[in-house]
Amino acid sequence: MAEFFQWFTKMENSKVLALLIFFVTFCLILLYVYANKKRSQRLESYKNIPFQDDDDNSIGDLKVNEDERTEDK
Repeated sequence: MAEFFQWFTKMENSKVLALLIFFVTFCLILLYVYANKKRSQRLESYKNIPFQDDDDNSIGDLKVNEDERTEDK
C-alpha cells in the first residue's frame, strides 16, 4: 500500500489518474443528462425560455393562472 502512495505522489502519475477520473465523471454526467428521452426533451425546451414573451408585462400581475394562459392561446 505504501508503494501505491509513493507512486501516486509522483506528478506524472497523479496527472493521468486525475484526468481519467474527471473524464469518466464527465461522461457519466453526459449519460445522465441525455440518456433519458423525457429529460433530454425537457432540457431542449429550456433553451427557448429567454425568447418566450409573457402576454402580461405589468409588474403587479406576474402571477397568471394556468387556466388563463391556456384560454389566451
